[in-house]
Amino acid sequence: MKKISLLLLLTSGALFSQNSTKTCEILNKINSLIQSEHIQPKPVDDSLSAFVFDNLMNELDPARNIFFKSEYKELSQKYRLNLDDLILKNDCSFLSDIEKTYHNGLERTKSVLEKIKVQPIDYNLKDTIRFYKKSFDFYVEKENLEKVWTKKIRYQILDDIAESSEDPDEAQTSFKLLESTSKEMILTNEICRINTLLETKNTQEEKLYNFFCIYFDPHTAYFSNDSKSSFVASLSKERLSLGMSVNLNEKNEIIIEEIDPNGPAFKTGKIKKGDQIISISNQKETLHVSCSSLESISTMILSESNKNITLTLKRNSGKNFEVYIEKQVMKDEENSVFSFLIGKENKIGYIKIPSFYADLDGNSRKGCADDVAREVLKLERDHIKGLVIDLIDNGGGSMEEAIKLAGMFVDYGPISIVVDNKRNQSIINDPYKGVIYKGPIVILVNSNTASASEFFSSILQDYNRALLLGSGTLGKATMQTIVSLDENKNTDFLKITINKFYRVTGKSHQKTGVTPDVILPEFYQNIFQKESNFSTAIPNDSLPQPLKYRPYVKRGIIDKVAHNSSVRLADNYYFNNIKKINQKIDEMVNTPKAEIPMTLDAVFEQKKIRNSLWTEINTLNEENNPLDIYNSTVNQFLLGTYPYEKVMNEYQINSVKTNPYLNEAVNIINEFNGFK
Repeated sequence: MKKISLLLLLTSGALFSQNSTKTCEILNKINSLIQSEHIQPKPVDDSLSAFVFDNLMNELDPARNIFFKSEYKELSQKYRLNLDDLILKNDCSFLSDIEKTYHNGLERTKSVLEKIKVQPIDYNLKDTIRFYKKSFDFYVEKENLEKVWTKKIRYQILDDIAESSEDPDEAQTSFKLLESTSKEMILTNEICRINTLLETKNTQEEKLYNFFCIYFDPHTAYFSNDSKSSFVASLSKERLSLGMSVNLNEKNEIIIEEIDPNGPAFKTGKIKKGDQIISISNQKETLHVSCSSLESISTMILSESNKNITLTLKRNSGKNFEVYIEKQVMKDEENSVFSFLIGKENKIGYIKIPSFYADLDGNSRKGCADDVAREVLKLERDHIKGLVIDLIDNGGGSMEEAIKLAGMFVDYGPISIVVDNKRNQSIINDPYKGVIYKGPIVILVNSNTASASEFFSSILQDYNRALLLGSGTLGKATMQTIVSLDENKNTDFLKITINKFYRVTGKSHQKTGVTPDVILPEFYQNIFQKESNFSTAIPNDSLPQPLKYRPYVKRGIIDKVAHNSSVRLADNYYFNNIKKINQKIDEMVNTPKAEIPMTLDAVFEQKKIRNSLWTEINTLNEENNPLDIYNSTVNQFLLGTYPYEKVMNEYQINSVKTNPYLNEAVNIINEFNGFK
């Protein structure tokens, strides 16, 4: 028996050593590539060590209720300023030490939750709670762990009762029954979540790699083979799919919202709209929806490596049943370019570009640029008087597609300057002579317009080829490439920032974003995270020498139209109300909160404030003046040929109708035509 125990100890020690060696090996390969290829490499020093340690601890315990204060202090003293030295010495055993402490914290948390589950909670005890936007210090003492978790569970129960009840008085009357049901559900889910964390086979290596990468800039990242495949697939409009869409209901249950009649989910013959997803399995791992994060569920559903999925479903109040689905390659309708016409007399074309997807195989013309060109040709057959290109919430994608698309709207000349880590400059020239469309263009942008879409819109802005309308963009003016850390294995990859790009004026929108010609507010604009919010974002700078280029029209015309638009919108009811509502949102989310009592009445009051604001937002959206949106002649014919696309087409029309920027975009195009 002793021999076996000794053997196990020796074996487990050897495994930790092997894992530690492999972890450091990957980190040092990442560092080697970054130091030689990154646009702005930094030394591996105490600053990196503190950044990686702090982010790893925040990731493991964001709510500050797993680690004891004493444990954090001990780990901090040992590692916070020493990770850099340990990594360079190929000693990554620190990760096992942190994981062991974390595992112990999860185990004792589980014990505390099981204890709270069987004992009553005193709701008459006077107490308060305060919410912090930013992370606070680790504070939990050993003797206070149960108190901390009881307080958290107590609030969750009160909040759940308030969310599921309309009348505070009725909730007070039925409190005992509601409390019992809510407590059972919340604690079961919390314990299940802890069990999931304890049982997961994935350790913290990948998080460690990524925090190491993010220290150099927010867009450098480590990819495993699976995550690389999923990332590459996200750049394509055709991907492995289940052929269905899901949504969260008011109970935070995942419900099947739509089923594509051409997809694998529909072909099983067993799945219906409205079915509730109970669990998801990829044959290796099963995630229970009630106690798994939405991120992990989304990853399992969307991952290209999970080609076969088993869903456990529930229909109405019936028994659970399982459905096995094999994914198939499908067109991602929500991620594909589409177009409409606006108005009957002076027809204006509208093209939505959700992302700059690419034909990754290079065997067909399925990229975003060619799709836009086809939509432009369709719209021109209906004799449009102007074109609106919608890049709202377009997070970017393929830079090659953005270059091709810019070339289709700019006649000739340089379109950008690219700089590498040795400060070498390369000029990107328009790949096509001539333009596919000569009329006036308005481009719609917002805070989520990023990367390739910022690149495209800034080119058309500098060439005076389009007027930009909306709110300031995200602020990413860097380019990344994916390289293998070991060409012999091809299991670990690095997405690394290798270039910065500059506008033909020599300026850059890195960290500042592209400023529209006409600035309009958008909901939640102070909440959206921009490049400038990242502490490791590459700073903005400019090149001393602009390029010679020939603008499409004189800048004075653009400035005059932009000025008239701003004057026209100065007293606009809709946009002024967005500003007022944004102040309330900012106050709710970003302003430090006072403590609130831990009572049902106080929680109901918080719910009332939230619901009032949400009603205000929805009411204002409904008041937005809808436009006359309809299909082009060519697309009407195609819908007759492919009737199964009508549902998506109707959904797209309804989303475009309530776009608050479109009315002004139409006014601007009409004014441009007046100058002719």
